[in-house]
Amino acid sequence: MLEAILLVGGQGTRLRPLTISTPKPMLPVAGFACTEHQIALAREAGVRRIILGTSYRAEVFEEYFGHGETFGVELVYAVEDEPLGTGGAIRNAATHLTCGQNDPVLVFNGDVLTGLDIAGLVQKWRDANADVALYLTCVEDPRPYGLVPTDAKGRVLEFREKPITPEEIVTDQINAGCYVFKRSVIDAIPSDRPVSVERETFPELLAANRMVLGVVDDGYWLDLGTPLAFAKGSADLVLGIAPSPLLVGRTGEALIEASAQVDSSASIIGGTYVGHNAVIGAGAVITGSVIFADVEVGSDSRITNSIVSTAAKISSDCQIVDTVIAERAQIGIGVTLDPGTLVFPDDTVN
Repeated sequence: MLEAILLVGGQGTRLRPLTISTPKPMLPVAGFACTEHQIALAREAGVRRIILGTSYRAEVFEEYFGHGETFGVELVYAVEDEPLGTGGAIRNAATHLTCGQNDPVLVFNGDVLTGLDIAGLVQKWRDANADVALYLTCVEDPRPYGLVPTDAKGRVLEFREKPITPEEIVTDQINAGCYVFKRSVIDAIPSDRPVSVERETFPELLAANRMVLGVVDDGYWLDLGTPLAFAKGSADLVLGIAPSPLLVGRTGEALIEASAQVDSSASIIGGTYVGHNAVIGAGAVITGSVIFADVEVGSDSRITNSIVSTAAKISSDCQIVDTVIAERAQIGIGVTLDPGTLVFPDDTVN
């Protein structure tokens, strides 16, 4: 039985104000919590037991997922009393593993949307007899990320922190936030202090000449850490650009819940998701956006590449682009919001 550790303890500060009341991995992406998409992808790859490494608002996860009874996997919870870093969180969750010392353990982050071939990554780990296999992806601009150059056989040569100068950009391969560990490697991570796998565990493995394999997968990958990325990820899922087992047969220009009320003259396009009991008025145009449950959008308003959270109200004739509107906020008639605007919970903008 393949076991996994899913790290969902981050506070999601880059996604505020959406994460003031909801952990980032529990925000709805194309109608499902991001974590739910990841669980479905892991289940499809043969994972049958997942330990959720939680910290911020830990109770929200168990309230939603229970112990996995309706999700096709067994779910166990490992709560951090204080932040332990990526390595510390993995080590903390490992106390709940049941597999042997030489068995594979899948580890993945809760804020990444991916079409990774998980089963293929595990098989490459086996074939190479690796201590750790890392999922790598290639990006046009690697400067915001840690670089992971490899040799011709995929063996990781080094871990480079975010490059600053052009000379430091030695590869376009970055750490994409999913790993296969040999169980014994996880158990060797210190358990009494915060640890970073990127800055400590992986470099130490290289220094000890352990087998650290980099596997480049050119499928879909997106870090959902910012509001615009969050909206893009949801739209890509709805459009079918990003894969998810939860949306097979449901992709298209829009995904509109059956309980939503959308005027026949409204235009809902570009991968927009419209949540339960939302009301969209006449002549409204919503493009590439995420409309949460119980939202009201007035007539002739235009919303583009934006997120409108639960029970917010957008009056008529508004212009909203690249904007985040938190729950229960109210936007007055004819308001135009500058791109990048953040409207906090219960705020009123006139």
